[in-house]
This record gives sequence, structure tokens and C-alpha cells, in this order.
Amino acid sequence: MKIAILGTTLQAGVMAALLAEYGNQVYWCCQHSHLSANLQTIQYQDDEVNRRLAKQRDNKALFQTTFVDIPLDIDVYLFCYSPAEFELALNTLKEIALRPIIHPRLMVNGSTFGLHGTDKLKAIMPNDYWVYLPDVIQEGNAINSILNVKHIIVGIEADASKWMMEELLRPFFRYQNQYLFMPILDAEFTKLSISGMLATRISYMNDLAIVAEKLGIDIANVQQGMGADTRIGSAYLAAGVGFGGENFSHDILTLSSEVSKSGAKSRLLQQVWEINEQQKEILFRKLWNYYHSDLKGKTIAIWGAAFKENSSSIHNSPIHAMLAALWAQGAKVKLHDPQALQEIYKTYGERDDLTLGLDAYEVTQDADALCVMTGWKQYYSPDYKKLQQNMRHPLILDGRNLYDPHYVKAQGFAYEGIGRT
Repeated sequence: MKIAILGTTLQAGVMAALLAEYGNQVYWCCQHSHLSANLQTIQYQDDEVNRRLAKQRDNKALFQTTFVDIPLDIDVYLFCYSPAEFELALNTLKEIALRPIIHPRLMVNGSTFGLHGTDKLKAIMPNDYWVYLPDVIQEGNAINSILNVKHIIVGIEADASKWMMEELLRPFFRYQNQYLFMPILDAEFTKLSISGMLATRISYMNDLAIVAEKLGIDIANVQQGMGADTRIGSAYLAAGVGFGGENFSHDILTLSSEVSKSGAKSRLLQQVWEINEQQKEILFRKLWNYYHSDLKGKTIAIWGAAFKENSSSIHNSPIHAMLAALWAQGAKVKLHDPQALQEIYKTYGERDDLTLGLDAYEVTQDADALCVMTGWKQYYSPDYKKLQQNMRHPLILDGRNLYDPHYVKAQGFAYEGIGRT
């Protein structure tokens, strides 16, 4: 098949690499504007994705191209835009509609534009076969997000688009029972509902963690017990400082808005969101209480700014609430993150009360506390002796419950986690 992929999302990169690997000719237009005449090479924070893309470019199966150079005989157009790029998607479609291509063609919307998002795109080109393919790519586990999925949701409206999608995805999903075909609107709502359920699990555990602390219960034991129940499972049950990310947060807000507009009397998602936003302040509150409401002049080391490990994104990350609260109290921040420092600098620029460090231990020098905000692997087994030597006061606030409280305290640290005893 000849496939055109439009967009710069991680989904675009993953699908470009995988579809090219399996013998398709892939033309990837990853311009931020359909009018751009300059080619750009996209680099993701996922080395595996970058490696596969480079290999397929070398194999001449993947061609990065400008919009005007996309061939006219494309079989499938795959739109992979971020939630904020709806206007770009519409403008690109208007340009495609002007091209002398033979219709119908298979048009696959892989963008998360909320309910009726695909219909709005279809209104530009109504004579083609339209399909909705939910974006299931997870940062940090991008390739396996496709290859290890047991079932794939596909929104369709015609039998022709069904068998065309089966052919497109056949290399990844070989069996009929792996496809969950449903109407497009149902698939869009299902995508949002999945994010809503995952968010509910996270906020539920964070709510339980607050109660557990007051009762002297270790939330880690509760988490293990719940995860061992086959009716529940262990995914998305970790207590912490809250979730973030552009797509995930957008899904929750969109679903909550749609529920409200429908007239349904449900406040669950609103409460899930409120719990999450409150949770982003929990480490600050612990620090505030520890220092008896006096943080002026204190130096706080922070490990992690990205909303999750293996990502450079700080979109809706708990780091923003933490920084705002610390600066409001006159504290200075020294911050380390393996991938997100550039994004932090873009957002906050030069500040006297913010130091960005490339070395995790360097930022702990003369610190009055160390706050762990993101669960990067390199933070799991720290050199406690080095931390003791560096820090002015040995306090660790563990926002991702990475450490064993008893062991950390035995190393001479004051320790507080989320729902830990």
C-alpha cells in the first residue's frame, strides 16, 4: 500500500516506522504547516522509534516529504495530530480536497479531537471512506503499545473501510477476534472512557492514600492486595503526585465536558479531576508541614519534571504546581530531569530561584529537602551516603513511592511518601 501519514505526534512516528517495516511505501509529512516547503527530521525521546525510522529511511520504504510532494496515488491517508492541532488538520484536508485524486480513498483519523471529531474532518471530504483509529501509544513504551495490544478498537461506518483497515493492520493483528469494530462515535467515546477509567483508578488510589496515612496504614500493602485480585489487576493503582500529559488530561477534560453537556447527573469525572489537581500539591503540603510553614530561603532539590518517566513532556505535569507553591513561599529550587530540562527552560526561562542541573546529585548540594516527582529508573537506587554529604538537611519526600521507608530512615533520612508509614 501507499500510505501518507500527516502529523508529528508519537503515534505518527510509530505508525510510519511499523507500516514501512512491513512492506508499505510510507510518505510522512511531518510539517507543522501544510504550506511549509522545508523538510524537517523529527526526533523523539524514544530511541527505539528513532532507530526504526532511520532504518526505514535508509531502506527507501519511508520517505519524509513536504505536503506538495505527496504522490497523488496514495491508498490511505493517516491523520496523526495532537488535540491542539484541529485547525491544522482541517486546513490540510482542504488542501487534499483540491488535489486531483481519485475518490474514494481510505481516510484514517488517528487524532484525539473528542466526540464527533472524525465527522468534522469528514465534512471536508465526505466522499471518502472514514475510519477512527484511537491513539493508544504510550510514551516510554511506544512500539509495544501497538505490537503487544491484544485487541484494537476501530471506528467504521462502511463494510469497505472494514476490510481495508484489516488489510492495513494485518501485519500487527493477524486474527479476526483482535478487531473490535464499532461505529465511529462509539469508538471515540470508548477512547475517552478508557482514559476516564484509568484516571479514576489513579485518583481512587490517591484518595485512599490520604486515608491510609491518617490510619497508619501503608498504601503499598493495599496496592499489592488490590492488584492481586484478578477482578482488578495492578495497572494504574500506584499512589503518587498525580497524572499529567497532554492526551491523557485532554481526554479526561473532554469526557467530563461531554458528560455535563449531555445533562447526565454524574460528578464522578469532575471529582476524579479535582482529586488529581489537589494531589499535585501533596508534596508541597508535606514539606510545608515539616518546616512549620517556613520555607523562605530554603533550597529544595527536585528530581523529575516530566509528567511520567521516559518522556520530555511537562504538559499538565505536577511540577508546575510544585514550583508555583515553592516560589510563592520564597524557596529556591534546584531541578534535575534526564529529558525535560529544555522544556522547563522554555516555560520558565532564567530565574534566580531556579537552577537546572544536568547531574542529579549536583542539585542536592546544600538542599534542605529532596522531592522526587517523576519515577525515572535512575532515581530508584540513590547513593544515600552521597546525598547525606551533599544535603544541608536529610529529608526525602517521595512523590512516586520509589523507596522503602524503613530502609531510607535507617540511612539517617527523614522520609515521607504518599500513604506510606
